[in-house]
Amino acid sequence: MENMESQKFEALVFRAVEALPPEFRSNLENVDIIIEDWPSPNQISRLGLRYKTQLLGLYEGVPQTKRDSGYNLVLPDKITIFQKPIELKCRSDKEIEGEIGRVLRHEIAHHFGIGDAALYKIENQQLRKNKDYSD
Repeated sequence: MENMESQKFEALVFRAVEALPPEFRSNLENVDIIIEDWPSPNQISRLGLRYKTQLLGLYEGVPQTKRDSGYNLVLPDKITIFQKPIELKCRSDKEIEGEIGRVLRHEIAHHFGIGDAALYKIENQQLRKNKDYSD
């Protein structure tokens, strides 16, 4: 897919945030959601990835489930959405929009303390459920 203008991509990310259920949006205080073209070499190596195209989004912070009474006056957690890897994965603007929503929900789940194994299980169940409806 050809490159999408950064303003249009940003608008899709904003729309995905706005589409979140209110109970999730209201619990995202002190979380910055940013957009970068690509993950940094440090982010790639820290996660043990081989290619920068593998990382579509990243949550960096302390999950809510790991916070205690001493957790205050801290920098915001950060969710980064990587535009170029998402564009490479998708074939249309509609696919990009769907992928942004999926990646954003995935990273927000990390903020709420849900690990990758549980997330992949949930996502696979959702895929199977959607496939059953489309057959």
